[in-house]
Amino acid sequence: MTQNQWSAVDGYFDAVLGDEDSALAAAAQAHIGFDLPDIGVSRSQGKLLHLLALVQRAERILEIGTFGGYSSIWLARALPPGGRLVTIEWERSFAQTAAGHLQRAGVADRVEQKVGRALDILPDLAKTAERPFDLVFIDANKPDTPEYFDWALELSRPGGVIVVDNVVLGGAVADADNPDGGVRGMRRFHEKVAAEPRVSATTIQTVGAKGYDGFTLAVILP
Repeated sequence: MTQNQWSAVDGYFDAVLGDEDSALAAAAQAHIGFDLPDIGVSRSQGKLLHLLALVQRAERILEIGTFGGYSSIWLARALPPGGRLVTIEWERSFAQTAAGHLQRAGVADRVEQKVGRALDILPDLAKTAERPFDLVFIDANKPDTPEYFDWALELSRPGGVIVVDNVVLGGAVADADNPDGGVRGMRRFHEKVAAEPRVSATTIQTVGAKGYDGFTLAVILP
């Protein structure tokens, strides 16, 4: 099995199931303008987030890590009338680019963008949120993921769902001696989830156009 084969299979499924329009396609290219690798979610991963929000009948969604707004569009399009997506991005230039993509996709009216350090914004959000979130998607600074998870748990309702991306990191998460901050953050995150009685969770390894990685799906128990 090779990266070429994984990408080819993703390409096939994207062609028959992806439902990507021009607004999503533009957001998917955001990394090019910043001369960065393609760090957003893939088309199939974006569609999975959309479907999870639909299954959850989510009316309020929190996203930590906006980047170019690709996953934000998928999530916002799953909201019912009156639904709200709150998305947090540290880098102002990313947030500005995302704002244009959200406008083009026709979802800007249901998205509230917050710019700044998530660990500064989340405590304020806990004080001001009108009601808990139904779904939280975490795809931001990997060393801080355990703390993002703590706030996601605080801000979500019983029965809510938390999705965390990039938790496998090419398999590096299995190496207890790996000094990388992201790897250590993901190991600490999994240890925290395992010790948390309020959630039931699993982590799924994935391969595809974005390489070898995975995501964690956690449900907050009643």
